[in-house]
Amino acid sequence: MNERVALVTGGASGIGKACAARLGADGLVVVIADRDAAAAAAAARELGCLHVVADVSTRDGCSAAVTSALELAGGLDVLVANAGYQHIDPLASFPEDTWDDMLALMLTGPFLLTKYAWEALGRSGNGRIVYMGSAHSLTASPFKGAYVAAKHGLVGLAKVAALEGGGAGITANVVAPAYVRTPLVAAQVADQARTRGIAETEVEAKVFLENAAVKRLLEPSDVAALVGYLASEAAWGVTGSVHSIDLGWTAR
Repeated sequence: MNERVALVTGGASGIGKACAARLGADGLVVVIADRDAAAAAAAARELGCLHVVADVSTRDGCSAAVTSALELAGGLDVLVANAGYQHIDPLASFPEDTWDDMLALMLTGPFLLTKYAWEALGRSGNGRIVYMGSAHSLTASPFKGAYVAAKHGLVGLAKVAALEGGGAGITANVVAPAYVRTPLVAAQVADQARTRGIAETEVEAKVFLENAAVKRLLEPSDVAALVGYLASEAAWGVTGSVHSIDLGWTAR
């Protein structure tokens, strides 16, 4: 096939869906992977892309996502490991099940996806891996132990993948956004209002944008634009690095 192929995990909504739309607009054949079968099918119809149903918090799910993408599209040039944890109660500090679940989905999952996609990305000659990190890949906040650990871990994973893949033309990078206007953020508003004892209308300014220089939430399309560049052939020399789109949060 002459067209480049991208696999986007967690592609049925939020940032993942925006990345799928951007990559499709850039001319790639896009396969979205999501564990929500109905949402994945609906997003695929809307975007005109392919989809697979897979839970990438498991080894079998990661293998199935990559294998199915290869079967559907005939190759793989771009892996966007975006799937994220949907909701966590900020009052719960370090529950064991949340720690296990978060690291399985947001760190072990990207590692396994990379492992299973590696051969195909090498055959591409210009394979691209983009890990969806966070401002919390570079800094920390209280009550987010598992999340911060996972997002920091992606930085190390990207550096190793960059070193091992350079000779085959594979690049690996982390995109590190601040808070983005997604269903996840919407779900957190009520929790943060309750935790901090403030009105929900105050949460955006006093919580999400407290450390930002630019007082405006990112949109999924803003993050997708950066992912689109890193996934492009033009970004052949950009690898092993973290690309902040954090409104100046980590500049402090």
